[in-house]
Amino acid sequence: MNAQLVWFKRDLRVVDHAPLAAAAVAGPVLPVYVIEPEYWRQPDTAARHWAFIRESLIELEAALRRLGAPLVVLQGDLPEVFARLHAAVPFAAIHAHEETGGGWTYARDKAVAAWCREAGVAFHETPQFGVVRPLPNRDVWSKHWEQRMKAPQVAVPERVEAAVSRPDDLSLGDECATAATVVPIASLPDSLGTGQTPCPGRQSGGREAGAALLASFLAERGEKYRQGMSSPRTAEQVCSRLSPHIAYGTLSLREIVQTHRRRWVEAKAAAPRSYWSQSLKSFESRVHWHCHFIQKLEDEPSIEWRNLHRGYDGLRDESAVDPERLAAWAEGRTGLPFVDACMRQVAHDGWINFRMRAMLVAVASYHLWLHWREPALHLARLFTDYEPGIHYCQFQMQSGTTGINTLRIYNPVKQSRDQDPEGDYIRRWLPELSQVPSEWIHEPWKMPGSLQARYGVRLGEDYPLPVVDHEQAARDARARIKAHRAGRDLGAESARIRRQHASRTPSPERSRGRQRRRPVAPGQGELDL
Repeated sequence: MNAQLVWFKRDLRVVDHAPLAAAAVAGPVLPVYVIEPEYWRQPDTAARHWAFIRESLIELEAALRRLGAPLVVLQGDLPEVFARLHAAVPFAAIHAHEETGGGWTYARDKAVAAWCREAGVAFHETPQFGVVRPLPNRDVWSKHWEQRMKAPQVAVPERVEAAVSRPDDLSLGDECATAATVVPIASLPDSLGTGQTPCPGRQSGGREAGAALLASFLAERGEKYRQGMSSPRTAEQVCSRLSPHIAYGTLSLREIVQTHRRRWVEAKAAAPRSYWSQSLKSFESRVHWHCHFIQKLEDEPSIEWRNLHRGYDGLRDESAVDPERLAAWAEGRTGLPFVDACMRQVAHDGWINFRMRAMLVAVASYHLWLHWREPALHLARLFTDYEPGIHYCQFQMQSGTTGINTLRIYNPVKQSRDQDPEGDYIRRWLPELSQVPSEWIHEPWKMPGSLQARYGVRLGEDYPLPVVDHEQAARDARARIKAHRAGRDLGAESARIRRQHASRTPSPERSRGRQRRRPVAPGQGELDL
């Protein structure tokens, strides 16, 4: 039998799915998703990731069943799972999307490719997003991105011949330590991942939820996107909230871009200077930057675990992270109300807008002087939309270890006053400060004891005092960075990073006809999707 295995990973859909379409033409299709126990033991995985995936798998299985080839869910380690499956149902090829994940998935993909060569199985990988593999240089990247976003979407096959009609009856050999087991779709695990923090406000998985978000964003919610994406009070509504659906592929980026562009044409024709026209222009820029950052990890995988600019090695000591400061930041009890409110929202919802993500990283990196690696793993476990290529590149940019980006040491009190002037957001997430009036909510540690008693909060007991003096901590951080740079020749490495990673062209909201050689860093809110 000339069976064709379609390996679903972070592409949980049938719409605009090139590997599925190619496999359907080549022979009977064996759609497979593999639950990899070793992956779910990695420090950047979490139950909220799995919950989103689980819901998406249930919808995917139903969609594939309607096409005629039900999804086979297997559990075990790769490539052993494929070896056992191949013995039971010989397949001629594996079709999959390219994945720019962390170091673990990169090593796993290499192991699968090696097994395919040894077993005589073709391994066809199709580009995902606008990431180019391999990328000869950044001069051509934007052109490739635009070509991919403009290309016609891949049609869903009308009917798919199934290589296995009853997945639950599939037998993969004797049980052993490396066994591959079939998992009925009705018996998917309830929880996987190292991060087990409850996430009651998590977004729902599945294509249906993603399509509804796209429709509501382009019809209603996105009108004030440009004005409202910076504040956590408004971003929850005006941002598209598509990021987890992009990360796990329930929607393809191409269909989002093309649907958005059709709406943008309508908006510009109706009123070129309207809120809608400007907001949709900004949204396209953010989608472009999404792939720009993932391309960085594709080109330099070590960004996940070491400083991009090696001249900043030793700036912070990874092995000497202050556990008390790390815990205070991670648990939302730094004593800086706006920071703590943002962290508590992330824990509860699995999402927060980009400016606030950047502020959380800045506070960890500068005010608390923590090496970026442990905070990055913590937020990876909290973000439902965790995308390694964006996550680690942004962490390094915000913590000052890229060597090519301007330092952004956010003032958490200024951000509080700017983004939450009346303190309503703080009171929502910090009920212990619910009675504190606006004049004190941003800096409650300045309240005299008599006012603390009046407003029902004892600083240092009901709510912590600040772990640092944020103004002095910012000054100390700048001094440390200046001292580290002194006497070091950092220019050559910075030039290498610019050549390899910096953007060469303007974002799509600027003129496409002009080349821009100076690196373009995303501004505040650049990645709010």
